[in-house]
Amino acid sequence: MQRSDAQSPRDRVSNQLPVNVRCASSEAGEQRRLPDRRRRILWAVVYGSFNARRRRPPRRMNESRYHSLDWHSAHLLAVSIGILIMSVADAVLTLTLMSYGAVEINPVMGALVDGSPAVFAALKIAMTGISVIMMVFLARYRFMRAVRVELILYAVLAGYMILLGHELRMLQNIPDLHLF
Repeated sequence: MQRSDAQSPRDRVSNQLPVNVRCASSEAGEQRRLPDRRRRILWAVVYGSFNARRRRPPRRMNESRYHSLDWHSAHLLAVSIGILIMSVADAVLTLTLMSYGAVEINPVMGALVDGSPAVFAALKIAMTGISVIMMVFLARYRFMRAVRVELILYAVLAGYMILLGHELRMLQNIPDLHLF
């Protein structure tokens, strides 16, 4: 049962406000003297690259759903560079093996190789680079709530090592080719 003379919580708050409240800036006109800092996107990217603020995940549990970091660990840079170098080596070795009669197993990449080797190499490296950037950006997240994306980066690096070892073994089996 409610009392008719009881004030609602909103009324209690509004009664405590001063009577002469100034209008909001949108009603009274813009009050800022400096330009809006959100319009300088390039400056924010450059400045944020050298003066990172978000180096750790959030402290509060309710902020853990989505957060980005400005600064990532150095080992992620090493893994990323390793993956990109191995991607370039894979493209070169694939084109070399295909010139000796090998067949590309991946149907998408096979269609690209048949079209133009330069387009194949450029698209392969671009797709790998974009994927690595996204995985570094999401390195602290869990894929399918099970595996951290950082560990997937290490798995990709190990996979490239195995693939390059296999391609080098295939090159050694070519009788006309003298590698060393």
